[in-house]
Amino acid sequence: MNLDAALQTFIAESRELLEDMENALLNVDLACDTGEAIAAIFRAAHTIKGSAGLFSLDHIVAFTHVVESLLDEVRDCRVVLNDEMIVLLLSCCDFLNGMIDGLAGGNFESDPDTQAEGEMLLAQLRRHMACACEEGGAAEAAAGPGALAIPAEPGVERIGDGGGEERGDNDYWHISLRFGRGVLQNGMDPIAFLRYLPKLGTIKAIATVPDALPPAEEMDAELCYLGFEIAFDSQADKEAIEGVFEFVQDDCEIRIISPRSKVSHYVDLIRALPEQAARLGDILVRCGSVTARELDAALNQQHAAEGAAGEALPPPPLGSILVEGGNVPPVVVEAALAKQKQVSEQKAQESRSIRIDSEKLDKLIDLVGELIIAGARANMIGQHIQNAELQECTSILSGLVEEVRDAALELRMVKIGATFNRFQRVVHDVARELGKDIGLMVSGEDSELDKTVVEKIGDPLMHLVRNAMDHGIESAEARVAAGKPAKGMIRLNAFHESGSIVIEVSDDGGGLRKDKIFAKAVERGLVDPERKMSDSEIYNLIFEPGFSTAEKITNLSGRGVGMDVVKRNITALRGSVDIGSREGQGTTVTVRLPLTLAIIDGFLVQVGSSVFVVPLDMIEECIEYATEPGQDYCNLRGQVLPFIRLRQLFRIEGAGTRRESIVVLKLGTLRAGLVVDTLLGEFQTVIKPLSPIFSEVKCISGSTILGSGEVALIVDVAALMRTVGGRAVAMAA
Repeated sequence: MNLDAALQTFIAESRELLEDMENALLNVDLACDTGEAIAAIFRAAHTIKGSAGLFSLDHIVAFTHVVESLLDEVRDCRVVLNDEMIVLLLSCCDFLNGMIDGLAGGNFESDPDTQAEGEMLLAQLRRHMACACEEGGAAEAAAGPGALAIPAEPGVERIGDGGGEERGDNDYWHISLRFGRGVLQNGMDPIAFLRYLPKLGTIKAIATVPDALPPAEEMDAELCYLGFEIAFDSQADKEAIEGVFEFVQDDCEIRIISPRSKVSHYVDLIRALPEQAARLGDILVRCGSVTARELDAALNQQHAAEGAAGEALPPPPLGSILVEGGNVPPVVVEAALAKQKQVSEQKAQESRSIRIDSEKLDKLIDLVGELIIAGARANMIGQHIQNAELQECTSILSGLVEEVRDAALELRMVKIGATFNRFQRVVHDVARELGKDIGLMVSGEDSELDKTVVEKIGDPLMHLVRNAMDHGIESAEARVAAGKPAKGMIRLNAFHESGSIVIEVSDDGGGLRKDKIFAKAVERGLVDPERKMSDSEIYNLIFEPGFSTAEKITNLSGRGVGMDVVKRNITALRGSVDIGSREGQGTTVTVRLPLTLAIIDGFLVQVGSSVFVVPLDMIEECIEYATEPGQDYCNLRGQVLPFIRLRQLFRIEGAGTRRESIVVLKLGTLRAGLVVDTLLGEFQTVIKPLSPIFSEVKCISGSTILGSGEVALIVDVAALMRTVGGRAVAMAA
């Protein structure tokens, strides 16, 4: 087994589990089934602890054990999960994240610099558990001597406490293990799990069952033939013991019998196992799980029952044992079986997924990009020499390359929900810092976009959310006075539109005050006092460097640094940002981004000797140029369509062709035209970044290489729309 690879898997899975645990803590109040949500939080901590134990990461095991113990108290309703405890458990998630980060950096021991913080968190966790014990003791004392005694460990199963049958007097769990044949081939060491068991208790006796061993000449050294019968003394519950074998549950058969169970349950175990009954009975006796007298009496009782019935009866299933023992009603057993089936189906679904290093995906995309360029070159050569067979081959090749491109890009597409879920914690912490009551609503989390875009959009969205909480949402008193709910809401929404992804960050706060923004802009000399500006133009002034209308500087905002960076970062992703607001009702910031930064479908146009690429998903149609000289708009089926001449925009020398065309562009609700000389058709475009010396060039977002080897520039449609300006906005309105 490659321990380095396994450790990296543990690190990645621990981070995912901590993220799930954090999200569950933040949304436990909104969960339809609070008990299931708490159980999910417990399972996350339990899995991290168990996995850390396999790598002997004792500092992680020790800390997570205390967290798990408190969550166990919460799960068993002995402790109430309140706001104070949620904040504490979130801090524990942060501390565990720090330990995982240290582990990723090669630190396998606890960090002395964070030891004090860890001890403080452990003290708070134990304080909550101590309070629960005191409350439980007081309740027991108040109940009086005649009350029903509650076991000291409610998590331990006591199967069959009803009378009517002689009971065993052992206080040990009995664990019956039969490892699957392929457990070794799957990289698992059965002995490692037995060595881990003592962390939960004491192995009182263990017997190896080698009955499945074939003759030496038939034995395969890569297969496992062993089974084990174990008498185990532990105060852990059944779920904790099963958790030890979590990684091999699909490769082995595990049967666990609780302490002080009916002897008949051991008889049922003997009958369910493939080995000889006499031999297994002897093993159980030697383990101390049952006595010889108890076993003989139970066997005789069952043989008598079978004789009366006239035939041997099959061993009863576990569900019927639980129901007949009086411990669990039938409806609970049915629900448990349904849940078990659901978990099995989920595991089967997860087994079809694999982890791939992102660098491998990046290399694949680069190779696909080169393949597209080579394919375009081959297609051009085929058209030039007019060879029918070659043209047919290049046509097939182009189709296959396009399918490979789409499949490769699909591998890089990830759901934006993971990014959105990060803001649950941000809203929770910032709201406490501001002293406001603010919630977060998320929608469209299943929308997908390129992983590179997801990685780079996190920080701009973070600033927009924090800014909405600080500036947008009013205090609870002000909201109540305005007739609003005391709790403010931030909304994150994502959806696809015209080959782009649109992300909306909305709040139901006080909205933007146009007069205040305009006055501040005049004061700073950004606009002329006499200038007439649309609402959108006024709102977009907040993206100017150093612009702020905050009355006081806080830890979050007020220094005029941030919104300009937000816009710059979004523009660097070939995206755009716009603001809509209604005073007293709230503000919505709309961010529009391309789905991918690597390869797009483009449309080639030519002006003079220069070739340009327009993103195909932003083209609505192409029409023939027909308008009066000197005008910068045309009549498109009764609507005014403003346009811009690409020749004038880039100062391309020479006169236009006698038959020009207009490419009708659409960006959101805006439409505008682009006047070009020639339409060349569709083209798979591999986006190449421009050199930094061209960073100030307007209306160009990148470049690509044509099949001829020449370079074509990619038109920035969002920048073109801004060039058209208010004319396009007026048309859309």
